[in-house]
Amino acid sequence: MSSPLQTLASLLTAGILLASEPIQLVAPQHNPADLLLVNRGWRISGQYYPEVRVADVPGQVRQLRPEAAEALEEMFAACLEEAGVQLISVSGYRPYDKQERIYERKLERVNGSRAKADAYVALPGASEHQTGLSMDVGQKGKDKDTLGASFADTEGGKWLRENCWRFGFILRYDEGWEATTGYSYEPWHIRYVGRVHAAALQAAPMPLEDYLLRVRQERLRTVLELE
Repeated sequence: MSSPLQTLASLLTAGILLASEPIQLVAPQHNPADLLLVNRGWRISGQYYPEVRVADVPGQVRQLRPEAAEALEEMFAACLEEAGVQLISVSGYRPYDKQERIYERKLERVNGSRAKADAYVALPGASEHQTGLSMDVGQKGKDKDTLGASFADTEGGKWLRENCWRFGFILRYDEGWEATTGYSYEPWHIRYVGRVHAAALQAAPMPLEDYLLRVRQERLRTVLELE
């Protein structure tokens, strides 16, 4: 049975939607300026290099796309003011070749077992970090500024869950979504989708993959009504 993504791809290939703008509109999963989707099944090209800048926040690997960097700065400042907690960046933009090196190192540590490597590290092209729209977040002053599920129980982690949507971010890999996202629970990993989409996902939480299906269906109906 064809998936909704495959069905839509077939429709586009068949020429039902011939204009480039409608195609971009109803295929936001492919559009870097829209809800670009990257996961284990939908990989990004090794030739994709987004424009990024260094966010003015504490931490390391602070590069994000400009709109995401600005939102991150606003969010970190709000968390410090509202909760008295200093969030830190742990890992933002990561190009394809860096992800490739990370994966190869992990593969060596697990004696060449791709199944074990895949359980912990994304394949090159399958990491959202390459989009420049994702950031791994920690909390300054805790025993562990590194990543772990316990971040969800920190004051910063709790604040992030409740408030990141205000700045256009979502928790990308929530608990219970593993079968859909393909990744384990990561309360520290946020993805910038813009304030409109983030507000919609705050009101009705779901994986980005499921939300994209709704967005595409709504946009497809709109395009067909205009034909």
